[in-house]
Amino acid sequence: MSCADFLFELGTEELPAGQLTTMAEALCDTLSKSLTDKGLQFESSRWFATPRRLAVSIKGLTLAAPAVEREILGPPVASAKDGEGNWTPAAQGFARKQGVTADALIPIDTDKGPRLGLRIAEAGAVAKEVLPELVSLAVAAIPVSKRMRWGRSRDEFLRPVQWLVLLLGDEVLPLSLYNCDADRITRGHRFHHGAPVTLKNAASYEQTLLEAKVIADFSARQARIQSQVEALANDAGARAVIDPDLLNEVTGLVEWPVALMGSFDKKFLEVPAEALISSMKVHQKYFHLVDQEAQLLANFITVANIESRDPSQVIAGNERVIRPRLSDAAFFFETDKQSALSSRLQRLEGVVFQQKLGTLADKTARIVGLTQPINDAFRAEADTSVRAAKLCKCDLVSDMVLEFPELQGIAGGHYARHDGESAAVADAVEQHYWPRFAGDHLPASAEARAVALADRLDTMVGIFGIGQLPTGSKDPFGLRRAALAVIRILIAQRNPIALTQLVTWACAQYPAGLLSATVADDVVAYIIERLRAFYEDQGIAVEILRAVTHIGITSPTEIDARVKALHAFADSDAAVALAAANKRVANILAKAEHAVDGQPGASLLQEAAEKTLFDALAQAKTTLDPLLEGEDYAAALTVLADLRAPIDAFFEGVMVNAEDPALKLNRLKLLSALRAQFLRVADIAEMATR
Repeated sequence: MSCADFLFELGTEELPAGQLTTMAEALCDTLSKSLTDKGLQFESSRWFATPRRLAVSIKGLTLAAPAVEREILGPPVASAKDGEGNWTPAAQGFARKQGVTADALIPIDTDKGPRLGLRIAEAGAVAKEVLPELVSLAVAAIPVSKRMRWGRSRDEFLRPVQWLVLLLGDEVLPLSLYNCDADRITRGHRFHHGAPVTLKNAASYEQTLLEAKVIADFSARQARIQSQVEALANDAGARAVIDPDLLNEVTGLVEWPVALMGSFDKKFLEVPAEALISSMKVHQKYFHLVDQEAQLLANFITVANIESRDPSQVIAGNERVIRPRLSDAAFFFETDKQSALSSRLQRLEGVVFQQKLGTLADKTARIVGLTQPINDAFRAEADTSVRAAKLCKCDLVSDMVLEFPELQGIAGGHYARHDGESAAVADAVEQHYWPRFAGDHLPASAEARAVALADRLDTMVGIFGIGQLPTGSKDPFGLRRAALAVIRILIAQRNPIALTQLVTWACAQYPAGLLSATVADDVVAYIIERLRAFYEDQGIAVEILRAVTHIGITSPTEIDARVKALHAFADSDAAVALAAANKRVANILAKAEHAVDGQPGASLLQEAAEKTLFDALAQAKTTLDPLLEGEDYAAALTVLADLRAPIDAFFEGVMVNAEDPALKLNRLKLLSALRAQFLRVADIAEMATR
């Protein structure tokens, strides 16, 4: 089978770094799938992305797909001829439509019985004929955040398109997009190789660009940056802190990376390290350096997109650029320290949190009020948590946070320490924003966790209460993140408090009549729903979570303990059998004519199997009581697993729907008692859908 390598490159003006990989991956995936759908096989596919290009390389693409046989179905065979053996109008009409006589039709077996039809052999797709259209469709499907027009064209893309390359082997395929015609001409580095670059064939793409000072492979470019940055840091006896997001962004900004080390005045190290790091990382895309004790050093590493003849000039330029940013941070820090953090409380009255929910001062008052009962539940130090709750939003009106919003909490912690607040209060002020993102660390103390919960629960109750629920694309108040934070904090605290209680306390902080009547139930349901993603990330099936939450538990700590035990139990043979049995029991009870109340009577037990189950159930209950009291759900499930044999024997040897009404009711009560014991751990019946 003849094969050739294929290459498509879309050359543009500089693309936003943050969108490069998403666009390139989408282009590659769409094109690969389209080729597969056409029956065109290939060995492998790769995407390339630099600031000036998106490209896809297909290795070993078959030049033509194999022929396929297509079936065209007509009327049922039974209605194809009349009683005299003549073709019916339906059969003749179908044949005429296909351009054949009725005698050419053949019977074809289908799921709905034999039908008349035709089998037609069709030639497979030819790569060079279909590729231009498939590429056009793949480009149109690239996810673009905001499109723009350029020149007089009405075409739209994220940035102006400058050139196209479309090669199958060494042949240029015809394609016109964005007023550009496909060719074999690409472009090298903007400064190091200004002349056009001619590609001999598709397979030569990566090496040819490398010679033109462009590393087209994103991963290779990223690895080179990381290696250079680490080498520079090692030479200086330091360690470079390489944030993955920053590394991705820097990789998307350059085509020929060259790492260079610069420095700044050590006097700036008196400013909180987080402010300096923010200036370097967020605003200048620099990697910061730390010493062996993880203390910030007065150095940074920048990645240039040019191999300068005089690197010192590039370094000096970057040092000049960063100096004003660090000076601003130092100025704001010194200015803010002139006023106590607590003195900013009054200024919170002039900042609106949400129009219907009041100002930041109103929110602070609610956080203080909610912190107190949470603090009691956590048995935390009351004065610490309440003081931290009172101060936690004050830094939002500081000059530092107004200039560097990402320092909220961090700045507050520094200012609290400067004001002489206790270390516990300062830590709680800073940590009440933790976790800031998935996988981030949690507040370290019970006091900080109390304030963190109060802040998030107040926001969730308020926003839900006025009907501004998050949608699939919009979550301006970060309620999804807040819900996961609530879950993680409560599980880490190992406190059995229920979400229903916490949300009730949060609702009580608002004036009567402001929130919707269903807000408490809505917020609890929302947080419980977020548990699904929380456990899916841990590889735990949703059926296991549903089995636990179905019995009405809303304590994340208790849910977690039961879910973990059930997850460990789920793959056993006993679990599968018991889930099916519980499902059967639930269905039988659901179909009962009347509610089944009360305990089964021993005197009405007739069959040996039901007597055995009755005795086993009584023994299991006695054993379960202390285990459940001690929250040993794994051991409790082991006890319930021992009921498998008597349950199986019961269903094999006992007729539940006996003719004697008293006997039937007693057996239903026995099943109800059985189900009640399982429901003390989880609704095992929900696992029958796995």
